Amino acid sequence: MSKPFLPFALPEIGDEEIAEVVDTLKSGWITTGPKARRFEQAFTEFLGDDSLQSIAVNSATAGLHLALEALGIGPGDEVITTTHTFTATAEVVRYLGADVKLVDIDPVTLNIDPAAIEAAITPRTKALLPVHYAGLAADMPAILDIARRHGLKVVEDAAHALPTTSAGRLVGTLESDATVFSFYANKTMTTGEGGMLVTRDPELARRARVMRLHGMSRDAFDRFTAKVPSWYYEIVAPGFKYNLTDIAAALGLHQLGRAPGFQQRRAQIAAQYDAAFAGLPLITPPKPLPGDTHAWHLYVLRLADDLPIARDAFIEALFAAGIGCSVHYIPLHLHPYWRERYGLRAEDFPHSQRAYERMLSLPIYTRMSDADVQRVVEAVRGALD
Repeated sequence: MSKPFLPFALPEIGDEEIAEVVDTLKSGWITTGPKARRFEQAFTEFLGDDSLQSIAVNSATAGLHLALEALGIGPGDEVITTTHTFTATAEVVRYLGADVKLVDIDPVTLNIDPAAIEAAITPRTKALLPVHYAGLAADMPAILDIARRHGLKVVEDAAHALPTTSAGRLVGTLESDATVFSFYANKTMTTGEGGMLVTRDPELARRARVMRLHGMSRDAFDRFTAKVPSWYYEIVAPGFKYNLTDIAAALGLHQLGRAPGFQQRRAQIAAQYDAAFAGLPLITPPKPLPGDTHAWHLYVLRLADDLPIARDAFIEALFAAGIGCSVHYIPLHLHPYWRERYGLRAEDFPHSQRAYERMLSLPIYTRMSDADVQRVVEAVRGALD
């Protein structure tokens, strides 16, 4: 009898999360309300810095859009980011009518290359949008130094990076203007769909809260729960519909408490993979600097250059063995929209291009047993034969 298919990712939802969601459903308040506020406060407490404000949103994409909008990014501006990311990182820049300047990655870390950032700066550059790829922190000391010297804003795409540290500090507590986390279903913690925008800038936080819900001067929870007539509000800007529901926040309240344990299990799985693949013609993922933490959202394996099997054939062999996997990412310079709008060529991004051609992401999630990990290891070894 064949073993069941092992999917690429599965969320871990426990009884506490389920009970909190049921409590929300019974409460009579299921959209943005008291639990979303509790989740925001809990997130700030998790980061351990009460100078921060956390704003819950319905996706990391929404959070990135709100952050850039609040910073005044608009037509005529440029924002520099990496080609080696999901399109959401860059598309939010275009929402605002600004232009994206894509740059290459460091071939070792697979994170955005600070030297490439510096070389790409023009008089139109207004912001940097680094991505913490796979859960490994980008070189934030170098990136923040570049931003200071050139007078640029910094918004961190931390969709992969909870809990990740940079120079001993949690991502989200650095000196950037804003940091945005994702709670999508396959992330290191989940609310199904959702995200969190974190900032120390009170004006940025105020603007993001207003724009998060249609540009209204007051949110629905305040208006609909007041004990006196409280129906009046004003539209102060043409906002968006980016609020997180209490149903989603109910999941987040308990997922957040489990985030350190989730990270430890992911790190254990990564270590098991590293040990099993040692000595094979494979490049295992880069490690964090000493003293820092990798969130291990992804375990990205690369095939050695002298390995004759093609990446796509390798993936097909894993699927034939009942193992789900994926590729992170098809670089933006290969997608028709970005390629054609900015006249991009693969040779402009040699490190991202080469990594893409030889990489695949293996399953790494907390519901995996040691036996599941061993199944993946055996499938990888089998694909090499």
